[in-house]
Amino acid sequence: MKEKIKKIVQFIANPRLLLCILIAWLITNGWSYIMFGFGTFCKIGWMIAVSGTYLAFLWLPFTPEKLITVALAMLFLKWFFPKDEKTLGILKNMHSNFKIKRKEKKAKKEEQKEKKQIND
Repeated sequence: MKEKIKKIVQFIANPRLLLCILIAWLITNGWSYIMFGFGTFCKIGWMIAVSGTYLAFLWLPFTPEKLITVALAMLFLKWFFPKDEKTLGILKNMHSNFKIKRKEKKAKKEEQKEKKQIND
């Protein structure tokens, strides 16, 4: 368990990944916080309205903003640091594990479906 936590912390604390997450966050969210602060400071109504509306949308429970931010961060990591084998290797490993688990789950569902048809 300690090893998994250590790997996760090392993965997230990677400066290259943090930079990519920061850039992705600025694209998806950061601009609205900056614009809201600047609009409030300079008393520019349209800036406050636009950024406030977007910020209100972000706080709704169904917004996919975090998924988009993470996806953009991974894309930026591939673009900006294509030779970062350690981080990209971890991402590829996670992706392949996800695919394997998804296939196993699908096979299990089909097996249960077949058993149900046989029993009926």
